Amino acid sequence: HMDTTRLTLRILGIGLVVLISACASVERLAIPKAKLLDGTLAQSGVQEEPKHDVWGRFLKRYLRVDSEGFGRLAYAEVSVDDKAALDAYIATLAALDATSLNRNAQLAYWSNLYNAKTAAVVLSHYPVASIRNIKDGVFDLGPWEEMRLIVNGIALSLHDIEHGIVRPLWPNTPEIHYLLNCAALGCPSLVDYAYEESNVEESLSKNASRFINSERGVAVDESGRLVLSKIYAWYLSDFGGSKKKLIQHLEKYADAATQDKIVRHGGAIRYAYDWSLNEAKDLNP
Repeated sequence: HMDTTRLTLRILGIGLVVLISACASVERLAIPKAKLLDGTLAQSGVQEEPKHDVWGRFLKRYLRVDSEGFGRLAYAEVSVDDKAALDAYIATLAALDATSLNRNAQLAYWSNLYNAKTAAVVLSHYPVASIRNIKDGVFDLGPWEEMRLIVNGIALSLHDIEHGIVRPLWPNTPEIHYLLNCAALGCPSLVDYAYEESNVEESLSKNASRFINSERGVAVDESGRLVLSKIYAWYLSDFGGSKKKLIQHLEKYADAATQDKIVRHGGAIRYAYDWSLNEAKDLNP
């Protein structure tokens, strides 16, 4: 009887470990592969890019930079008029044909649309502790799969923009991950300006450097282990597909202090991510 009880407990224990491991992998499994939604999206043109001044003013007005240099949005302060202006800006972008723009203008367009729509989604559900609390179904991990936009006549989700357009159209540019902000503290920070054709290329490297040289990108825990953002685990294939390639990417943008962290603690790696809302609290403009 005792042996049977022990065997039962062991089986239950193994099952629990498997379940916990499975749960830990849910985030990675939930991320769609980078696959272009429609071949016509790969086209580009020479049409003048749309104005992104509404989004730029919104960021200037409501973005607060904390002591770690991270941009947080003052969601509680957004006026009714500015929320309406943000919604109108998103609608204006959604009515455009992005394939008529050149490549840099397209990257700015999709990045601004993703970031502005994410902010609008949070505002429509605020107050909320985390964007992952905004769900359309019991088993949702967040608001990313719901078709929230009709862009040039095509229904798109936030996941569609990131994984069906941006990632597949810029497959050799892992820095695109530093442009998109999912309203979480663990995500690469918003900046206080809208992306445009003229600044988006520079922003790729500037944002990469800012994130990698922050504790959110590369840190060391109390046990001396290197701690990297889960972004690098979720999207390892985008960062070269191996630990070696990932480290090379980090070192490309690392300052002296971060370089030292990587060299001295780059053996075992732990991944971490903070899903708390990127909300500005007690931060002055």
